[in-house]
Amino acid sequence: MSGQTGERFVPRMPAPESDGVPALDGWGFEDSGLQVTADGHVTMAGSRYPLSGAVLPNLVPWISKILEVEVDPFEDHRSQYPPHVPEPVRKESFVADLRSVLPAERIVDRPEVRLRHGHGHTQEEIWAIRYGRIERVPDLVVYPESDQEAEQLVRAAAAHDAVLVPYGGGTNVSEALRCPTGEARMIVSVDMTRMNRIRWIDPRNYTACIEAGAMGRHITAVLEAHGFTMGHEPDSIELSTLGGWIATNAGGMKKNRYGNIGEIVQDVTAVTPEGKLERFCVGPRESVGLDPRRLLFGSEGNIALITSAVVTLFPAPEEQRFDSVLFHSFEEGVDFMYELTRSGSLPASVRLVDNMQFQFSQALKPASQGLAKLKSKLQKAIVTGLKRFRPDRMVALTLVYEGTKPEVREQQQRVHRIARRFHGLPAGAENGRRGYAMTFAIAYIRDFVMSHYILGESFETSVSWSDLTGLCARVKRRVREEHAARNLPGRPFITCRVTQIYQTGVCVYFYLAFSYKGVESPSAQFAEIERAARDEILSAGGSLSHHHGIGKIRDRFVERVHSPESRRVISEITSALDPSSVFGIANHGVRGDHPPESRPEHQTSGER
Repeated sequence: MSGQTGERFVPRMPAPESDGVPALDGWGFEDSGLQVTADGHVTMAGSRYPLSGAVLPNLVPWISKILEVEVDPFEDHRSQYPPHVPEPVRKESFVADLRSVLPAERIVDRPEVRLRHGHGHTQEEIWAIRYGRIERVPDLVVYPESDQEAEQLVRAAAAHDAVLVPYGGGTNVSEALRCPTGEARMIVSVDMTRMNRIRWIDPRNYTACIEAGAMGRHITAVLEAHGFTMGHEPDSIELSTLGGWIATNAGGMKKNRYGNIGEIVQDVTAVTPEGKLERFCVGPRESVGLDPRRLLFGSEGNIALITSAVVTLFPAPEEQRFDSVLFHSFEEGVDFMYELTRSGSLPASVRLVDNMQFQFSQALKPASQGLAKLKSKLQKAIVTGLKRFRPDRMVALTLVYEGTKPEVREQQQRVHRIARRFHGLPAGAENGRRGYAMTFAIAYIRDFVMSHYILGESFETSVSWSDLTGLCARVKRRVREEHAARNLPGRPFITCRVTQIYQTGVCVYFYLAFSYKGVESPSAQFAEIERAARDEILSAGGSLSHHHGIGKIRDRFVERVHSPESRRVISEITSALDPSSVFGIANHGVRGDHPPESRPEHQTSGER
């Protein structure tokens, strides 16, 4: 460690793609992803994840069983990527000004680059780039490397009546990057990944200044090398950026110990068309009237270009320990989590999967041989036989403890003590480690099954403890009803897990999938079912989003969240900071070119 009494220092940051090239036509990295083996099993390419190289013989049969359709691993709905990319809008006077700000190699108009900067990772967007088209994408992509360049870009856009779209890792699942189809002005994507430096680390005061384009995996690795952690670990940490976390008001898997992004960030610097939002000093806490910084949390690219932030650091934990507990039912697992929040300091991460997701995790287990296979059979016999856990009802809870050795020991003892009151069975560190690591590998499954006639996506909410189990049951029932009403093949896969816990409630992730073989306009039908699920969430007392944000995919629900006066205030603040709509991406219903009910979807080829 660099020393708690040391002076500020500047660490070296890796180049954005020094440890992996992001895939263009799906989630993750080019060197990773699920593939079908010669004997019809599934394996994961690459060496990036614990699951990499493993053979998964049970995955396809299990999917076939749950969806009640025959999934042929050799039947491939071949991607048509890349789709036709629309011709760019050009305003030569603006382009000339950009050339006076940036060198030619950081002004890019190649179609594949423009396309990638015009979408995120909703199923609709991935479907569109594989099997359809996107009607409007950025006309140009630029890469600033300093605050000065960022300011000059914003000034030039304002002077030439152009649109700027901030871009970090492109990982959003809210259609936040979708360009309004009616936008006639030139649209420029401002890719922030060249602004990826940690400008300084202050080891005495446990703070760091980090540029907005720094990716989570790089922030984590560099801070860890100097004995620190920021503690923010969203599911997308490998590819998402600090600026994106702020713009979406993101949550993290270890928020119990370190807080969500709004609690970690002390200060934000951003450029608006009306000038730079910055502060001249940062204290641990202040009362200085209305704070413009807070407007940037959840701004989703609407009002400013975030360039850097000062964040709180924490000592790297002395010990990290994984754990897991089995419960007989989802309800018992929820009761345990509720009691745990009342008992003292929480483990860094506590997550509960329902039975369907527990079954899914078992289907993702690699083939075992010899003693490992015998051990697995023995463990299963003990759990389902001696302990009487029912395979069709049991659930699993995974935990991560971080801190000093005494803290970790005390937390684990308390977890096991409380778990016994709810008939919980400790299931060991290895299952906990595997469950936590699976978060990163499982993201590739959505794109793999899309190629085999299955659409899938996740969506999230937050809800009070009182409404939690009722909301989960209602959403699952609504999805099944909507699926049946459309006479879609088989039955849907609908499952949930509790991923973050608070004194007042929880964050719930839902996962939805169904077979689309023979279905007309499957992506559009999927979107309709997802919107019906969101309608049910709101009716059952859930929030519009816990951390994904609104973007455009949820803008039709904003009226059920904010009163007319609240929406007016938001609109007036936006107009004051950006009067000519330079940041005209129109997320969360702000000054969009289409009312929510008439918003055009991505066009598709109609292939089925």
